[in-house]
Amino acid sequence: MLFEGLDLVSALATLAACLVSVTLLLAVSQQLWQLRWAATRDKSCKLPIPKGSMGFPLIGETGHWLLQVFSKIFSHEALESYLPKIQLVIQDTLRAWSSHPEAINVYQEAQKLTFRMAIRVLLGFSIPEEDLGHLFEVYQQFVDNVFSLPVDLPFSGYRRGIQARQILQKGLEKAIREKLQCTQGKDYSDALDLLIESSKEHGKEMTMQELKDGTLELIFAAYATTASASTSLIMQLLKHPTVLEKLRDELRAHGILHSGGCPCEGTLRLDMLSGLRYLDCVIKEVMRLFTPISGGYRTVLQTFELDGFQIPKGWSVMYSIRDTHDTAPVFKDVNVFDPDRFSQARSEDKDGRFHYLPFGGGVRTCLGKHLAKLFLKVLAVELASTSRFELATRTFPRITLVPVLHPVDGLSVKFFGLDSNQNKILPETEAMLSATV
Repeated sequence: MLFEGLDLVSALATLAACLVSVTLLLAVSQQLWQLRWAATRDKSCKLPIPKGSMGFPLIGETGHWLLQVFSKIFSHEALESYLPKIQLVIQDTLRAWSSHPEAINVYQEAQKLTFRMAIRVLLGFSIPEEDLGHLFEVYQQFVDNVFSLPVDLPFSGYRRGIQARQILQKGLEKAIREKLQCTQGKDYSDALDLLIESSKEHGKEMTMQELKDGTLELIFAAYATTASASTSLIMQLLKHPTVLEKLRDELRAHGILHSGGCPCEGTLRLDMLSGLRYLDCVIKEVMRLFTPISGGYRTVLQTFELDGFQIPKGWSVMYSIRDTHDTAPVFKDVNVFDPDRFSQARSEDKDGRFHYLPFGGGVRTCLGKHLAKLFLKVLAVELASTSRFELATRTFPRITLVPVLHPVDGLSVKFFGLDSNQNKILPETEAMLSATV
């Protein structure tokens, strides 16, 4: 009995220690998110930083005009203008992957792809490929040290992150100045154009420092989560070949693929993509099972009660996206990858307002969600249309959730280009077909 009593005391002590550790972890993680926003900005920047929120840095508690700007940046008209450029960037990337003699690390390459998309399409910078590669390496160093403890010592992660930010901002300032000087030949308004034009319309002309900070934040917002979702999409298409073939059937039915398998000529359009119902189901299911981030923070505006517990006004609370998806009663067999759960016949996500929230919910839902979904849809179409890909390892890798969801080894995959008969294209032929954006 004595030993049983000691075991109980030990178990209670362990439980108490775990609860304290979790509490401290949540408190520290919130502070790190706030430090992350501060780390992306220069101290001379006058744009406010959001309080108690993981929301987009430029939105937060800023003026109404910024909300209008971002409604334009992610409007239907803006997405329509981005679409051909996104398709070209993805096509060019898949050609490079297919011509590579060895397997590629999908997660690392997806990061490069989303960075390139942000630079080329969202910001409209014409940076040479060699300089773009160097800028990505510096940016990767910046990202790797964003969540470092704010201890400014030589060789610390914080110091490396600050140094990387300084190099980044020099490169971005050069690109911004070149962009401001060269206004001819532009066939669409990118996000940075809209930000600059709208600020002038509201009498809030932005300084160079604010433009650099805003540019860096736009890149950050489009980078990690989209790379995570892109990697998860490729992994699920590898795991579920029947889903890939059903997707190809839909593309054939809509005239995007010929019956023999080769892609039809012409660029994609928004109305064309919106008509691909099964593609939409695939993307939704990827985002349900493999949401890039775990959740978000909110500040309590009014004291409320939840399950008998009172949550005071002013507290910071965290909501879990993954736990919501895992426990929502509307989803059947939650661990099964089943795109058809979102079909018109089943519509499992229609039975509740907050059962499905991969992009958050409420007034602070992700402003760039439509751009993210558009990118994933184009990637899926191009993968189904122009590539054959195989897992290069014996088993699929384990998934880690920090800092965003991704495979621990990055997912090693061998890509092959396809000709009209769904056969491999030789690297020499592929090089001849390559195109630049």
